[in-house]
Amino acid sequence: ESLRKNFKPPKMMLKLYSLLILILDLVTLSFKIFFSIIIALYRIIRPPPLKNLNGEVAMVVGAGRGIGRELAIHLCKLRVKVACIDINRETCDTTVHLALSRSVGIARMYICNITDKNEVAHVVDIIQSELGKVTMLFHCCGIPSPKVLLQDQQNQPEIRHTIDLTILSHFWLLDTVLPSMECAGKGHIVVLSSVAGLSGTTTGGSRIPLSAAQFAVQGLAKSLQTEFRHSNSNIRITLVHVYPFIVGAEVKNDIRFRIPSYFGTMPAREAAKQILDGVRRNYVEFSVPGYILYLGNIS
Repeated sequence: ESLRKNFKPPKMMLKLYSLLILILDLVTLSFKIFFSIIIALYRIIRPPPLKNLNGEVAMVVGAGRGIGRELAIHLCKLRVKVACIDINRETCDTTVHLALSRSVGIARMYICNITDKNEVAHVVDIIQSELGKVTMLFHCCGIPSPKVLLQDQQNQPEIRHTIDLTILSHFWLLDTVLPSMECAGKGHIVVLSSVAGLSGTTTGGSRIPLSAAQFAVQGLAKSLQTEFRHSNSNIRITLVHVYPFIVGAEVKNDIRFRIPSYFGTMPAREAAKQILDGVRRNYVEFSVPGYILYLGNIS
């Protein structure tokens, strides 16, 4: 027993063990990189066919600006009945006018505070009585905008609002929309999340609430995917990781967002096109730009 207590592994064995662990990590990383490259190349060479959205009823939450506005406009062009939802009447009305002026589809404005469960239920009832059963849901609220990312602090009310808007609103919307999708025998839920939900934040404590909320959104989407798969449901869910510096018309003249080489900005219109392309191909998860998800999986 005394010999066992005094026994110490030779330093050479410890070094060998460390070397083996390093080699194993390198091999694992190489396989992950190779696998990600193969998937990316396959999707480029043979992407799934685009599904027809004609006649679908889509709720676009956060349609007043940015990606939400562009999604509403593009959906209207695809002859989708679009319910544009926002808390800002003026910007939402602008979205509806833009959508109707550029297509022959149907778009209507609905003002709603999606952090209020009762208000959400009331507005969704109105939408379904006017447009029909909702078969598509695009949740575009809660993604950190470029302006938000330039702020230094978040106080306590803002933190609570971030959690309510980014996480809890999903549950209120799903409670009212899922029954109609199940009744229709089809549905597509599109959840937009910042890439902060892939790798966290490295910009200090002021960004932690935003990052934590995005991780929660990602967890919700993956849980729904598992639930739908086990229940053999025809309802699909797509998780989209969005790069923060996607610039809408409202900030395009800000000098801080006019240096693509530094911020890597992308117009909201282009981002919306990529999102709808992935949704119409029934991708379960992807990112805008596309390479971000592969980098996140590798790391």
